[in-house]
Amino acid sequence: MRVLYPTTPAQYFHLLRRQGIMRPERPMVVMTPKSLLRLPAATSPVRELVAGRFRPVLDDPTAAGREDRIRRLVLCTGKIYYDLDAHEGRKAAEDVAIARVEELYPFPARELESLVSGCPSLEEVVWTQEEPRNMGALTFVGSRLRAVVPKEVPMRYVARPERASPAEGKPADHNREQQRIVREALRLNG
Repeated sequence: MRVLYPTTPAQYFHLLRRQGIMRPERPMVVMTPKSLLRLPAATSPVRELVAGRFRPVLDDPTAAGREDRIRRLVLCTGKIYYDLDAHEGRKAAEDVAIARVEELYPFPARELESLVSGCPSLEEVVWTQEEPRNMGALTFVGSRLRAVVPKEVPMRYVARPERASPAEGKPADHNREQQRIVREALRLNG
């Protein structure tokens, strides 16, 4: 089986192409929120569609040239990336890089090892998700990430508290909690 969470049109296009030609044939589960269909930031240049390929992990595009200053690596899937990237405090968080895990299964251990090793000053890896702690990808990726991240680098998560329901109930509560998650992941709480 393949479990994927694409965040750009190019990634979606290339995962469909890959699925059509990849052997052995396996079922594929694609998770993507409808909100990415109309989100202006979730776009791809034509060159990525023509000359690109599916990438299991997308590095922070702003991290190039500042890898030695990155202290916190935030890993996430899906729409939360765009919330993190668009936050007004994002530019102030110069020591934070945000990477997207686009393929959950098979787990992209080699790509994540390469990403982590490319940040020599790394002090912390944070898995961030908008789902409650007992839902979303955290329970699956947690132990796998620990096998990839060096033991001396602490790992933690930022998510909603454990819940029986995935929804907050009221939009105002949802937005307030979403802002808390983003601020905590970017280390903007103080």
